[in-house]
Formats: sequence, C-alpha cells, structure tokens
Amino acid sequence: MKKGHTKGRSTILFILTLIVIVVFAFAGARGVEIAGWEFKSFNKAITKGLDLQGGVSVLMEIQDEDVTKEDLEKTRQLIDLRVNKLGVAETSVTVEGDRRVRVEIPGEYDSKDLVDSLSKTGNLTFKDEDGNEVLSGSDVEEAGTMLDSTSNAPVVTLKLTDEGTKKFAEATENNLNKKIYIYMDDEEISAPTVDSVITGGNAIIKGSSSIDEAKNLAGLINAGALPVTVKAIQIENVGAQLGAEALPNAVKAGLIGIAIIFLFMILYYRIPGVIACIALTLYVCLTLLVFVEADVALTLPGIASLFVLQSAALAAVSVGAVDANVLIFERVREELKNGMSVKSAVEKGFSNALSSIVDSNITTIIAALVLYFMGTGSVKGFAVTLMIGIAVSMFTAIVVTKTLMKWAVNMGMLKSNWQFRVKRG
Repeated sequence: MKKGHTKGRSTILFILTLIVIVVFAFAGARGVEIAGWEFKSFNKAITKGLDLQGGVSVLMEIQDEDVTKEDLEKTRQLIDLRVNKLGVAETSVTVEGDRRVRVEIPGEYDSKDLVDSLSKTGNLTFKDEDGNEVLSGSDVEEAGTMLDSTSNAPVVTLKLTDEGTKKFAEATENNLNKKIYIYMDDEEISAPTVDSVITGGNAIIKGSSSIDEAKNLAGLINAGALPVTVKAIQIENVGAQLGAEALPNAVKAGLIGIAIIFLFMILYYRIPGVIACIALTLYVCLTLLVFVEADVALTLPGIASLFVLQSAALAAVSVGAVDANVLIFERVREELKNGMSVKSAVEKGFSNALSSIVDSNITTIIAALVLYFMGTGSVKGFAVTLMIGIAVSMFTAIVVTKTLMKWAVNMGMLKSNWQFRVKRG
C-alpha cells in the first residue's frame, strides 16, 4: 500500500512538473495574455545591448594637459551619473587609455543632444545684471523637474543648501524687479525677473522647451561639475544590422543544435535522456527569466555564453559531454555495474558526484568574477551571463534533475540497468 501510494504521488508530481515546464516554455517563447494580464515573451522582455538593438557610441577625450587617474575615474563616474539621470538604461561607460571615456547607449536617442549634455562641464552659476556671481552649483542640494502651475511649461526645481538659501535670499532682496541670469558653462539658460524676496531655499529655472530638456538640465545639475574639460572626438550611431542578422541566426543554430542533442539523448539514453531534455528546457527558461527580472542587457557575447551554458547544463544530466557534471550519471553507472539497485545507484550517484559538481562550477564562477572585475564592456556582459547560467545550471542539475530521476524511479519508469546502457556482470 505504501509502495503504491509513493508511486501514485511521484506520478502526479512528475506530470504536474512536466506540465508547468511546458507551459512556462510556451509562455516564454510566444507570450501569454489572459484577462488583461500579460506575460511577455522573452524576446520582447529581455533588454538588448547596443550590438543587438543599435544606439549611440561616443568617445570622449579630456582636453586638459595634466590628467590624474583620480580625475579620469571621477569624470567616468560623473558621466555615468549624468547618463543615468537622463533616464537611459543599460549604458556602458568605460575608460579607454589614460585620457578617454567611451559611452555606449543602446536605443534610439538624438546623438547631438546626448553629446551636448555629456560634454558640458556642468558649471552652474547665477549672476546679477552687473555680472556678479550670486550663487553657484555647489549651493544647490538637489534639482528636479515639474510643470509650472500657471503656464504648464516644464521647469527645473532647485532645492538649495543652507548656505545657498542665505545667498539666494540676499541676492533676490538686492535684485528686486531686476533679472538674475542663470548660466550653464557660460551659456545663458534662463533670465527670470525677481518679483519677490525668496527665503524658502527653493528656486526654479524656466526656459526649457520640453520636459526632456528640463530633465537633462536637472541631471547635469545633480551630477555636478566635471573636474576636467571633455570633448567628443568620435560619435557613432550604431545600427542594429549586426544584431538583426546575428540574433536570429544564433537562435536558429541554437534550436537546431538542441533539437539534435535532444534526439540523440532520447535515442541513446531512453528515459534518462527524456529527463535530461526536460531539465535543459527548464534551465533555458529560468536563465532567460533571470535576465528579464535582473534587467540584464543581452549582448552577442552574452548569447555566446548562454549557448555555452546550455551545453554545460546538458552535461549535467548526460554521458559523453565534457562538463564535470557528467559525473552524476557516470557515478550512477558505476554503482549499477557493482550490482546496486537502480534506486540506490541513483541516490548514491548523485551524492558522490555532488562535491565535484560544486567544485567545478565554483572554479568557473571564480574565472567569471575575474572577467567581470578586470574586464570592460562586452567582457563584463559575458561574465554576468556566464555566472547566471552557472548558478541556474547547478540548480537544475543538483535539484531538478535529481528530483525528476527520483520520481521516475518511484514511478517505475527507471527500473532496469538496460535503461542506463549498463550490463550487469
């Protein structure tokens, strides 16, 4: 009675797991929309990098003669902050050489406006009609944007520091019914007339033609002034032709390769091969889901690492692959050859292979960490996708595959040495 109960329970769980994986894979491939709730396909949901969706690549050079490493890193950080303040996602801001910073921004953006925003030193000043400076960017604590309640025009809001509040109160008192000119890098951006003394520590900058322009200006103010003068020496509007060609071909090649491997494993390993295919399907779906949830930008090197890890995941549940996880089935086969039952061989095989599996993958993770911290641009992208893939492949190999194998044994799907291509004695 107990044996029958275990068999029935394992059968139900196996079937339910299979259904969940199939539905998950279908939803990820095609997308699903039910009653207003939408699960986007992975192709639509995953953020694509510059090489896949196109964008703007800008190489900026410091114009000052004496440039320290600290100045270079500070410039990179501020440019990165400025780009983020512009609301641009998945950018890459990296140092090239000892005087240059490359900015790669995926998506469709006006390259001229971006370059203008990035090239500004960000030196904000307030001057009276006589040209005297009454306030500077250092006196501004935070900048934001809003729509003016009277004109409905976009404006930049300024929250001043305590010292800035005192300066601005004095400046507005001394310049009643006069203009205060606001400059960004010696370019006049606004010239409001003072109609009252402002003591609350808040100010606004008018003159923005659009909310995007106001956000750009606010981003410059928040980022602060660059320690050096930079100039764009190379601007490229990168098309997605390479990605448009490479991505479909990579996906097609991957699907063909997986289909061939599926066929081989089913023909060669029978039921264990079917379980391996189920585990790999789940691996691919979980990996892509992590990409979406973590907002990882998928690049061509990332695609390469994904397919590399697909092979590694297969190795975790198959014989004949080069990945260390092959030890799972190898150990199972060894135990079967020694006369152990299928159930005991599966349990002991996984137990004996666990340490080798963990060691192998940790070694690869260490290498990926080195690539991430030492590399730049695409190399970092490759390292991130590699680490995600390794983590998911370990989960599918150690947890999912083992559980499915255990259920298959309880169901009676795996009950003979023949199914593992092992001959007793």
